[in-house]
Amino acid sequence: MQNEYALIINGQAVAGANGTFDVLNPATEEVVAACPQASVEQLDQAVEAAQQAFKTWQHSSREERKDALNRIADRIEAAADELAEIIVKEQGKPLALAQVEVGGAVAWTRYTAELDIPVELIEDSDSKRIELHRKPIGVVGSITPWNWPLMIAVWHIMPALRAGNTVVAKPSGFTPLNTLKLVELINQELPAGVCNVVAGESGIGSAMSNHGGISKIVFTGSTPTGQRIMRSAADNLKRLTLELGGNDAGIVLPDADVEAIAEGIFQTAFLNMGQTCAALKRLYVHDSLYDELCDKLAAIAQAQTVGNGLNEGVTFGPVQNREQFDLVRELVDDARANGGRVLSGGEPLNGKGYFYPPTIVADVSDGVRLVDEEQFGPALPVTRYSDVDDAIARANACEVGLGGSVWSCDLTRAQQVASQLECGTAWINGHAEVLPYAPFGGCKMSGFGVEFGLEGLLEYTVPQVININK
Repeated sequence: MQNEYALIINGQAVAGANGTFDVLNPATEEVVAACPQASVEQLDQAVEAAQQAFKTWQHSSREERKDALNRIADRIEAAADELAEIIVKEQGKPLALAQVEVGGAVAWTRYTAELDIPVELIEDSDSKRIELHRKPIGVVGSITPWNWPLMIAVWHIMPALRAGNTVVAKPSGFTPLNTLKLVELINQELPAGVCNVVAGESGIGSAMSNHGGISKIVFTGSTPTGQRIMRSAADNLKRLTLELGGNDAGIVLPDADVEAIAEGIFQTAFLNMGQTCAALKRLYVHDSLYDELCDKLAAIAQAQTVGNGLNEGVTFGPVQNREQFDLVRELVDDARANGGRVLSGGEPLNGKGYFYPPTIVADVSDGVRLVDEEQFGPALPVTRYSDVDDAIARANACEVGLGGSVWSCDLTRAQQVASQLECGTAWINGHAEVLPYAPFGGCKMSGFGVEFGLEGLLEYTVPQVININK
């Protein structure tokens, strides 16, 4: 694993004009590496480079872009071991999950390479032909979070490039190293300036949001930050794709098979230690199954091996940063004080690292912070209900709407319930599954726009109608 990291501006590796900042390993609280800290002037340089590169790149052919993305996928694949180790050290997830993240990045890049943007024929008569074309937007600014640092960067960057845009990326200051390495690999296959990366928390994100040279921002992160980006973007009417917070509800119907669904519920609630936008974060269980499912989930939680993701046998890593760790602890303590029954976990582990074991909290309901607020960490509140319509209403009584799920043996009934959930994706007998060919996005305060598939690719384009009088 490399110890030296650089910004990439106009194809060149450069030091940060504002020095460096430390990146910590959440399992040890030790410094992984020093990350270069960009200045706003360096952001301007990156945007200028991207604008210049766009003049040529926008005219590259489908085949050129497809071949470039496939070569980039080869580069990611060849660096898989190094990338996975960086993920574990800066983000904390177990090595096996980091390897899944790298594999997903490769698969998403290859899938995106093969996408085509068709020309839509609106009219073709004796006197007129009207075609709808899609053109690249310009410079795309990518701002990514700390939970899936490689995968989400790929989700942002690859469709932007495939559509003919150029990119300036800014990773989270908690997990910048993977993105710096990714853009280094990308630059081995693309012309200078097509893909740039800057890092730093000192105003770089806000400077991107109101930068007149950036035509679109794609952002994954919290709702308050998304709102600030939207306000800043108004000055030049930037296009936006915002994938913001979620507090996903799952509803277990009375006919569900507890033995069959318990593992799936646990894994999708605690995916990446619960630090996933579309993880299951509130579980509503019918009275008839409540105690049985609570016990089963607690047993699965207690069977996890919590520790450093590089250690053999570890299935559950740390929370990524101190602030999130403290929030999870605060929410569980508040739930306990309000009558919640902690069935597993419930206390941080002693010693170094932000370790909080998988925690199941029973006997809590709406109005308790752990239910009402997005915990984004390893704690799942399990709430009892007796009437399905009431459970649907409680699931929807939330300002966000990213995902939701229904768990049942009766697929027809499950689909009826799922269709009433106010969310961008409703899963049945599953949760948190995202696929490169299925559009994904939120409603309400979870943002707007979609990622993935052709619908996601079109988000990186602007329409142009060609109206021909014959």
